[in-house]
Amino acid sequence: MGRLTRAEVQELNRRKVLEAAREEFGACGFRDAKIDRIAERAGLTRGAVYSNFPGKRALYFAVLADLAARTPTPSPPEHVGTAREALGALARVRVSRFPLTGAPEPEERLAMDLPSVVLADVRTRQPYGQLLKLHATVLGLALERLGTSNRRLVPMAETVLTLLHGADQLAAAAPGFVDPFQVVAACEQLAELAPQDGDWAPPHLPYVPKARPVDEPWTPPAATDALRGEAARLADDGVVAVLGLHRLEAAEEAVRAVARPEDAAVTVVLVTGEPGELGPLARLTVAELGTGLRQAFPRNSWPSVRIVHDESQAVAAAVGLSAVSDATETAVRIAGGRIVARAEGRGACHAAARA
Repeated sequence: MGRLTRAEVQELNRRKVLEAAREEFGACGFRDAKIDRIAERAGLTRGAVYSNFPGKRALYFAVLADLAARTPTPSPPEHVGTAREALGALARVRVSRFPLTGAPEPEERLAMDLPSVVLADVRTRQPYGQLLKLHATVLGLALERLGTSNRRLVPMAETVLTLLHGADQLAAAAPGFVDPFQVVAACEQLAELAPQDGDWAPPHLPYVPKARPVDEPWTPPAATDALRGEAARLADDGVVAVLGLHRLEAAEEAVRAVARPEDAAVTVVLVTGEPGELGPLARLTVAELGTGLRQAFPRNSWPSVRIVHDESQAVAAAVGLSAVSDATETAVRIAGGRIVARAEGRGACHAAARA
């Protein structure tokens, strides 16, 4: 057997660290876990751990994201007739993971610390809030495709996620208090509520500048749609929106502004100024979204939105960005294999989608 290349050694060490960290966090929880013990479990040095992950929190997010990506999920249901049925299925997936006793299993304990870890620093709170906004946007769009009216159901999706996340945390804090069957029933009943927001428009619509017409080559790199686990097909006609983790709510603006969503896909490209720490948090949240879609919605009800993780900034560079941050919002309109319109700043998604 030949010697491993440098890249292969790095990947092998990364896997060792992730497995050792999963054991340490599962046994001790985030607060009491120690990097020195993780290094010892992995058979590596403390420096080798930090060469792969910038800190304990980044490592914790990476462990959860890795587990979410590797968790097998069944094929999507062939038919779900109503939003009520879909919300019930989504809730049953979530409550099946609730800890039901005072002594959770290691795998359960891993995720129990996530809320407190996110809450501990404003640098994680705001991105996590926007990631949940993106989660609610995609979930709401899927619910709309099941319905027979033109109601906007993103607020309903936000309420469902609020209920499920709150019940999840309470189930961990007060074992035996939360009734999973009542949580499922409550989510199903939310489908019967009328929307409260009426006609929707971006709050900054009067101030959105028009996209600039351009004629530029479009040579996107290969990318994966994190929702579907397949090629993202960035060369297709549509909108490519490069969004920092503080601007993910703008994804809905692109979707609503596209005249014919079936003819123009919206690709949301996630970038961040802290890829080592916030990149895994984004991967974790999107993986959970994909799991919910696959288990609760038939494939034909999934919205045309694609989500691409761009921690290497390769897609951002193809769009023309030399640097990104968590406040980035740049969108381009693609037609016939060319960039035909470009917009930057707040409102860029709406402007490019209407170009």
